[in-house]
Amino acid sequence: MVFFYFYYMLSNEFTNYLSNLIGSKIIRIKSVSGGDISAAYTLETSKSKFFLKVNSKPWALDMFQVEAQGLTAINNSKTIATPEIIAYDTFKNASCLIIEFVESKLATSKDLELFGSQLAQLHQVTTDEFGFANDNFIGSLHQSNNKHKNWNDFYIEERLNPQFELARSKGLLIDDEIPETQELKEACFSYFNNVKPSLLHGDLWSGNYLISVSGRPYLIDPAIYFGHSEVDIAMSQLFGGFGTSFYESYHTIITKDENTEIRIELYQLYYLLIHLNLFGSSYYGSVKGILSKYF
Repeated sequence: MVFFYFYYMLSNEFTNYLSNLIGSKIIRIKSVSGGDISAAYTLETSKSKFFLKVNSKPWALDMFQVEAQGLTAINNSKTIATPEIIAYDTFKNASCLIIEFVESKLATSKDLELFGSQLAQLHQVTTDEFGFANDNFIGSLHQSNNKHKNWNDFYIEERLNPQFELARSKGLLIDDEIPETQELKEACFSYFNNVKPSLLHGDLWSGNYLISVSGRPYLIDPAIYFGHSEVDIAMSQLFGGFGTSFYESYHTIITKDENTEIRIELYQLYYLLIHLNLFGSSYYGSVKGILSKYF
């Protein structure tokens, strides 16, 4: 895989292809770190800089297309910035996505305060049903967005159950460890009352936002759908959190209730199952702990 990307980065044909996509001659291509699923690069022209992802998986073009759709949906909400989409396409056996390069900096408390308030504004964008017009990806895994009127049904049937089934097929969970659908719904029902659909980022960890050098928050790599606003908060807290000013600002607009912390754990179960299925048994204990506590 590394050789594949290395070959294309040295190829004049590939560079010319990318230059045609962005409408300007590329003078420098540089590999950047952080691409767990796709190889990542910066593209430089005489006037601009772009961010490039390349992936040779058969589903890569679909992944880049729905990523672009997600960024567009967030941008269209007029609540929080996303990088401009330049192009997504396939070159020979590789698919690519090109977006605006955002020069970023370390977030200050003031930056995170603005980020928190803008995320809350995103979560106030609503619709009639939970889900989205199309499925997408969470990491490299398929994420089902079939629409439901009821959040309890959506979360169990479209989020937890597919990950339970995948974990079962991989031998990461056994039948006795996986609750039945009705058991899941009955356990969650009392905590999931009065939930309205909110436009979510869907995979909001620290690697999926940027603060530009001017202090403007940007969201990247979304896995969007309409769901409970606390799902984004749950993911943001799973591996350390975004800082006090972020959460204080956010909860000034969207307040907690007596069951928020319980729901946070229930929503983190989904992301822990994702990590179990992607990275293996090191996440088993965390998954098992939540299952034992609530089911």
